[in-house]
Amino acid sequence: MVTGDASFIKKINRAIIISKIIEHGMISRADLAKITGLNKATISVQAADLLEENLIIETQQEHKNLGRRPIMLSINNQAGFALGIDLDKYSITFTLSNLSGALVHSHSIEMETSEYDLILKLLAEQITFYKEKCSHAPYGLIGVVIGIHGIVNNDETIYFVPYHQWHNKNLKADLKNETGVNIIVENNANLCSFAEIVYKHYHSENLLSVSLYSGIGLGIMVNNKLLKGCDGYAGEIGHMIIVPGGLPCSCGNLGCWEQYASESSFMKQLSAAQNKENVTYEDLRVWFTGQDPVINRLMRDYIKFLAYGLNNIINLYNPEILVINSELLRLYPNALEEIEAKLTSTLGQYRKLMISEFGKNACSMGACALAIKNFLEVKELSFAFEESSK
Repeated sequence: MVTGDASFIKKINRAIIISKIIEHGMISRADLAKITGLNKATISVQAADLLEENLIIETQQEHKNLGRRPIMLSINNQAGFALGIDLDKYSITFTLSNLSGALVHSHSIEMETSEYDLILKLLAEQITFYKEKCSHAPYGLIGVVIGIHGIVNNDETIYFVPYHQWHNKNLKADLKNETGVNIIVENNANLCSFAEIVYKHYHSENLLSVSLYSGIGLGIMVNNKLLKGCDGYAGEIGHMIIVPGGLPCSCGNLGCWEQYASESSFMKQLSAAQNKENVTYEDLRVWFTGQDPVINRLMRDYIKFLAYGLNNIINLYNPEILVINSELLRLYPNALEEIEAKLTSTLGQYRKLMISEFGKNACSMGACALAIKNFLEVKELSFAFEESSK
């Protein structure tokens, strides 16, 4: 039983009610009381407060039965908007969502620089643009979360970004000074795993998400919480050495997993083998469809090295769900079957292996969801993945 002062208990009840309204999309006061175990008077008082604050709306549901039509409560999607940013090696993706987590706008900007001050200026300009774009809403831009493809401290300062060679940057404070907006900085793989929990696997107690793009990162969700380690560095699985004395890595070691199983490493090999610069996902689609022998040979090696790392992860964490986030594997026929065929250890156990449905949207989706969770001050979120237009 939860005990504490009245304001603390009221805050807990409010969070529970908001979470259930979001989870069900539309729900009556009576059903809220049944689901939460809270009495009807508490539900009525909380609903009145949330209506006054413009955070929820009422709708009279159509039904054919005799009697009074039930009044349904739902989140006010237009009360505010969250901005998720995926700061990758060569591009920055900006994704705007409403309070139900539905994506309402997204665009990417290609980068030709790693200079911190230039990227800071670009980010500040775009955040200011979205702040003005959302100013019509009662709560405007409720928050901005940025996914970093590198190591982020628990205090949200950046410890190291290998591809940009950034060390000890306080992007959070610098952007807050420039824009006046609340900023959260988080590791991209953590955000990908958060997206999987919020949008797809919200009943999972133990989920791992491996992201395979410019590098390799591991997001670890346990009991609906990110497992980040004592300093925030947990999950840098791409720098696990799988080939002693192997290829040099930007981290300073030799033979790191991401030099063999990240999409960027595969694209470099494929570009050289096909004698074609700037290989695209459409090129991959064509080569896979045409059973190109070069790409088939490279994929066999790629799956082999990928499985080495996945075997280690499974033995370390015994996951309920292991999600692989990779556009390459989404395009490759029979990817799961070929990967699972190489996960042959009698010791390593997992319940479900899958390729993420979200692809490169996962990081920015998780970023939006985290901004909403913090704004609403709720413990848990569960969204339906839908695209909408503003």
